[in-house]
Amino acid sequence: MDILGICGSQRSQSFNRMVLNLAGDCMPAPMKLSTLDWDAVPPFNADVLAKGFPESVAAVRERIRRADGVVIVTPEYNFSVPGMLKNLIDWISRGEDQPFNNKPIAILSATGGPLGGARVQYDLRKVLMFMNTQVLVKPEIFVGNVNQKFDANGQCTDELTRQFITAQMTAFKAWIERQQRANAV
Repeated sequence: MDILGICGSQRSQSFNRMVLNLAGDCMPAPMKLSTLDWDAVPPFNADVLAKGFPESVAAVRERIRRADGVVIVTPEYNFSVPGMLKNLIDWISRGEDQPFNNKPIAILSATGGPLGGARVQYDLRKVLMFMNTQVLVKPEIFVGNVNQKFDANGQCTDELTRQFITAQMTAFKAWIERQQRANAV
């Protein structure tokens, strides 16, 4: 099962990337996570789009289309979706062949504060709903005080966090299978 991971933080050592890696480690077989590299996606510009999708955007759209499911792990910036992640989603949403249509998605968020990104998930769910994605509702994962749950090597040191993420990835596998059966009818 081909799962694509999107990290809402582009920083190489971000805690959200650590949580994304942990989600990959917690996936049951036959799920396999690969992480999207989207650093080359330019700022959205309708004038550029009028000439066609930039190569980097076309590649991202095709990679999403091929995936059985997408895991998005993101920080919360100013109570909402990080600007660059929203920019990526804006590019992906364009065109009649929008690759997020009916795509199963799991959302996780991690922040240094105690709430763990609850507000970003609310806003991100609204955006993804507009694109007709199939977002997993429960269990929700908000990793608060994330800086206390990973060591210097990016390994999770908090067993409860690992258990929560394992439960979500198990539910996500079942969610993808349900969506695949529904789409086959």
